[in-house]
Amino acid sequence: MLICPDPRDQLVALLYQAMPPPVINGIRKDPKPGGYSDSGADIAFALRNAGVRIVTPQPDPDPAEAMDWVFPDTPEGIAAALDAGATLLFANTVLFAGHPLESVMGRCWIVGQLPAAMQAADDKFATNARLRAAGLPVAASVLAAPTARDNVHALESLTPEKLATLGLAFPLIVKPVRGRGSQGVTLVDDHAAFQRASAELIDSGRFGDELIVEQFLSGTEITVTVMPQRFGQDGVMRAPRPLPPVRRFNHEHGVAPYNGIVAVTSNSVALTGAEQAEPAISAMLDACVHAARLVEARAPIRIDCRADADGTLRLFDLNMKPNMTGAGRPGRADQDSLSAIAARACGWDYSELLLRMLDDAWKEV
Repeated sequence: MLICPDPRDQLVALLYQAMPPPVINGIRKDPKPGGYSDSGADIAFALRNAGVRIVTPQPDPDPAEAMDWVFPDTPEGIAAALDAGATLLFANTVLFAGHPLESVMGRCWIVGQLPAAMQAADDKFATNARLRAAGLPVAASVLAAPTARDNVHALESLTPEKLATLGLAFPLIVKPVRGRGSQGVTLVDDHAAFQRASAELIDSGRFGDELIVEQFLSGTEITVTVMPQRFGQDGVMRAPRPLPPVRRFNHEHGVAPYNGIVAVTSNSVALTGAEQAEPAISAMLDACVHAARLVEARAPIRIDCRADADGTLRLFDLNMKPNMTGAGRPGRADQDSLSAIAARACGWDYSELLLRMLDDAWKEV
């Protein structure tokens, strides 16, 4: 892997999600409506205002029209961006092994994750098992499906007694294996609610026929954006850097609401310096840095953590593609993402966060 020596002087094109994520072992990931075109336009608009040269599909993009600013992540869209002069592709999309981006990773600079690494981490159960095996504090969970298979429990077998033997007691969380944000996540208070929520999730057909049954963490929820490790221009490896944690509040029945319905600026606040210095928070930040190394992050990731009934903070959701919306375009004053809120808490505005993401541009050799 090479690190770009002059990332802020490149011609940058933003990619949005037009390629639907593949079905993997029967498990689906629902594509986001609009394919992150809204945040892609936010990024392109802010970078252009910061002096970065932006390549767009429209010669005079309208700040209010997201699609004026972004190229689809299809083979044709990537080719169009490169034909328009782009030398750096900002992959604001969900990547996977075999994604069209793989064909140009040695031809142009990339801001984003390695596609195979993103696919590997997209299985939330497998990723949490990997983090747990590395000694990190992770919420307890099991896999379930209508019929049993290797390492997957039959839903009908998960009686309260069986769940107890697995270290799980109500209330519990039921969620997709490859979900997005709080999509499909339900808090269930008893076995009857568990059966209903599980049946609804499976019957919807949106996520495949497996689901995660997870320990409910009832305490304070905090999310951490981690900037990736990288080689500096002096050749010295820089460790992953966590941004100030952001506390979530005003949950709806125990779950943070989907940001497409409730803007995170209305239910999230960065921790103060004194709060960040608390031993429990410091230990959690160390765990998040370790996790970033384990998943081979090449761009910012976001890890959601929450305290259990005993007050121990546990990781429960690692996101290789955190939301990157940010205020700037008309009508989007309240659209800072959790990562943008964290960046502002360490003295970076939205543009500075994006410029630092550019600094992590890479190319395969």
